[in-house]
Amino acid sequence: MSDAKTHSVYLDPPGMEIEVSEDETVLEAAFRHGVMLFHGCKEGQCAACKNFLIEGDVQHRNYSTFALADYEKEEGFVLLCRAHVFSDAEVEVLHWDEDMLESGVPIQDVTTEVAEIEELTHDLRKLTLTLVDPPEVAFNPGQYMDLGVPGTEWSRAYSMANTPATDDRLEFIIKVLPGGKFSGLLDDELSPGDTIEAKGPYGTFTLRKKSDSDIIFIGGGAGMAPLFSLLTSMVEEDIDRRVTFYYGARTAADLILLDEMAELEDKLPNFEFVPALSEPTDEDEQSWDGEVGLITDVVERREDDLSEHAAYLCGPPPMIDAAMPILEGMGVDEGKIYYDKFTVSASVDEDLD
Repeated sequence: MSDAKTHSVYLDPPGMEIEVSEDETVLEAAFRHGVMLFHGCKEGQCAACKNFLIEGDVQHRNYSTFALADYEKEEGFVLLCRAHVFSDAEVEVLHWDEDMLESGVPIQDVTTEVAEIEELTHDLRKLTLTLVDPPEVAFNPGQYMDLGVPGTEWSRAYSMANTPATDDRLEFIIKVLPGGKFSGLLDDELSPGDTIEAKGPYGTFTLRKKSDSDIIFIGGGAGMAPLFSLLTSMVEEDIDRRVTFYYGARTAADLILLDEMAELEDKLPNFEFVPALSEPTDEDEQSWDGEVGLITDVVERREDDLSEHAAYLCGPPPMIDAAMPILEGMGVDEGKIYYDKFTVSASVDEDLD
């Protein structure tokens, strides 16, 4: 911690106080205290950490007005991922989860080495990193790490596909994007033995273990990673809940971890994996006997009353935006819909305003 002044920030609810330095954001301070507040991109882009300032002197680093409109800021709303306090303050936490609040794992800086890069599909890669310093790291299934882009100050966020049972390594499923600052390195520039700096864990996309409700998983593309971690953790912890996992891909060639899903169906007696193809090829139409269509349409066809279910969604924002009203229309309580949107990172000017 630097020599910057510190101030007390009272979070109401849940009724707790944390010390926040002027040179860190309120969200960073919460992480440091092991307090898991809702958050998403950590870059002022997604509004997941938007809360209400009751009192105090707060200044923001730059952010997207999509996440915090000017009129909202005037009313007193703040983005905790961009907010620095310069006095004692009180914040009304608008969205919080009692089960998750004190489940946070302190953030760590971790040095890793590339162990393996495996091609899963034409645009999905499995990246395995071996932990060097420290040699193991704590995290909750479903969380993510920021991975540094070698030689730059950039980082990119990716969810772990493994569980803490294998805490000597980190495994990720990453979509290769044209011009991607990190993903673009996976095919030609990164090799086993290369050093990657990581920081984390972050995220609240974790299994609510106090509930025994049935579960709907909806995922697409690299959204497989945290959902696979959650399912694997259920096997490891002997959690027996009914789970249906709807996974969307364009073609059969874009489906991943099919053998692993079959193994999970054997190990979890109440688990069903339902893959669907949204753009089957001519060859697929000859051989595919599974579901066809957008994954949200498949859910709508196969499900009816989901009022006793919780839902976990992970994948592209359009998929999640389409799934939310469908699930709510089938009776899923809005407070039991947990999601992790895979957004494109954007640079944000660091000036305070």
